[in-house]
Amino acid sequence: MNIGLIAHDNRKTLMQNLCVAYHHILSKHKLLATATTGRRIEEVTNLPIQKVLPGSFGEQQLCAQIDSNTIDMVIFLRDPDNKQDNEPSLSNIIKHCDANNIPAATNLASAEIMILALDRGDLDWRLMYRENQ
Repeated sequence: MNIGLIAHDNRKTLMQNLCVAYHHILSKHKLLATATTGRRIEEVTNLPIQKVLPGSFGEQQLCAQIDSNTIDMVIFLRDPDNKQDNEPSLSNIIKHCDANNIPAATNLASAEIMILALDRGDLDWRLMYRENQ
């Protein structure tokens, strides 16, 4: 599976911790992240991360991959009080996920549920869905 990882600035450490905790699951999948988030995950996990541009430019690249159905799941650890224009927009990412039937998590609790579901095979339907697009 291809997993998109995004984190607002004050959630990047939380994303690192999530990836450390679930390294054994995430290591079986292809990971794609915005530049700074991807670099920070690599620093603590040694997981290979394909990185796109930082911030809102990376958001546009991720949205294009979501629209082309090459992303199977998105974890966007967002700051609900985020006011920075240069950071990725939750509403835009979620809009693209909803339009393309891509599961998306926006907080630690939903991210953990999705990662565990991924490990159980609950998201294997994405492989069939992707093939039929």
